[in-house]
Amino acid sequence: MDWEAYEREASAAVAAATGPSDLDDARVRYLGRKSELAQALRGVRDRESGMLLNGIRERLEAAVAEREQRLEDEELDRKLRDEVVDVTLPGEPLPVGHLHPITQVRRIVEDSFLGLGYEIRDDREVETVEFNFDKLAFAPTHSSRSARDTFYFDKTHLLRTETSPSQIHILEEKEPPIYMVSIGRVYRRDAITATRYPIFHQFEGLAVDEGITLADLKGTLLHVMRALYGPERRVRFRTHFFPFTEPSIEPDVSCGICGGAGCRTCKYTGWIEMGGAGVVDPQVFENVGVDSERWSGFAFGCGLERAAQLRHDIPDIRLLWDGDLRVLRQF
Repeated sequence: MDWEAYEREASAAVAAATGPSDLDDARVRYLGRKSELAQALRGVRDRESGMLLNGIRERLEAAVAEREQRLEDEELDRKLRDEVVDVTLPGEPLPVGHLHPITQVRRIVEDSFLGLGYEIRDDREVETVEFNFDKLAFAPTHSSRSARDTFYFDKTHLLRTETSPSQIHILEEKEPPIYMVSIGRVYRRDAITATRYPIFHQFEGLAVDEGITLADLKGTLLHVMRALYGPERRVRFRTHFFPFTEPSIEPDVSCGICGGAGCRTCKYTGWIEMGGAGVVDPQVFENVGVDSERWSGFAFGCGLERAAQLRHDIPDIRLLWDGDLRVLRQF
């Protein structure tokens, strides 16, 4: 075998390669496992032949690597020359996320009350029975104290069932007048339905001052309802009972899904309950050492999920917790 001729032929083939595929064909033909050079190296029995063949292989491998680098440089030069990019043109817009519907509603509520001069609080979610029930004047036999309605850690600690304990915290921290809204997660052993979920967000308000009446409460709630739903939605107030307010009311908003005609979401009543409210019971003031003869106040609590459902006419509240981007992208 004329190995000098073999090397010249292989070097010429490598130098003549005009692209990666041609170069790979030459490499396989002259340096591959089935090439004459590779076969000869397997049968080497003397030192001189081994040195000769290994020298040829090393020179050819170096020639292939050099040619490969040159081809890459030529391709880069071609792209820079032909594929001109105008860097002054605007790029492709990247997809940008947005706030969750619940967070959007929370911002609206915060802005509404900040505009009225209220302060915003964010209190603890793990509460004591004393703050969650006792100081809010819940009767010892009230159904909310049952383990079937409330998530207990032990006999004295639980996941708060509402943000109402914030009322007690702020009444113990400072003297009236007080204008406060507490916003956060609450937990109840509720059945999951189109309008209820065992975990939800609530905004709880408390106003304590001299001469506050039920009319002040209704005006405040109407202001927030208009900010959330617009002037075209109807709002009504029904009498109700809550342990920590007297008199007590429940605000309802007309169902936007059926227009008040009745549907599954509003349980065919045409209205959806927003929460509870009322004038603070004097017993609550006495529990925290506030003079109920001088001071009066009102309190209210509403769900953010319910507010988002009513604002956007969402038929099922569970859609807000599923994390389905097909739903969330609509808001």
